[in-house]
Amino acid sequence: MSQFLKSFELCRGRFAAEVEPLSTEQLNWKLYPGSLSIGEMALHVAGVEAFFIRQLTDLHLDDDQKRIEACATQGVVNDSAFPFTPEEITSEQVKSALAWTHGLVLPYITAPSDAFLSKELVSALGPVITGEGALARMAFHPGYHHGQAYQIKCAPGFPA
Repeated sequence: MSQFLKSFELCRGRFAAEVEPLSTEQLNWKLYPGSLSIGEMALHVAGVEAFFIRQLTDLHLDDDQKRIEACATQGVVNDSAFPFTPEEITSEQVKSALAWTHGLVLPYITAPSDAFLSKELVSALGPVITGEGALARMAFHPGYHHGQAYQIKCAPGFPA
């Protein structure tokens, strides 16, 4: 078992539990203009996972999967429009994206090969990292956004 699996399962599980029960209205509510909604954060988490695994495994993505992968950067770390409109960000879409990328990540985070760990790729923020660095980021990343989602849910005005 890799040193990243327990952290990934804990952070990813808590993040999914926080966001998956939310309604479309709750998923799309924004704390302030220009901020990410919880639904956008969830698709971003899935997008980063797809972004890393595609580069590390040369995975071929279909057009729908490419849209999810684009959530890694578009509208998050750059000024592009987010790849999904609020009308498309539903509980079903979020659950589906998170389930798909969890399935992509799990085999590699459970038992990564030495070649996987040493392969170089470009991170969502731009620096070149290794597969080991990607696994470290994937183990931490959902926890970062879990805290943000919790704060948004506690904000005055968050839909009941």
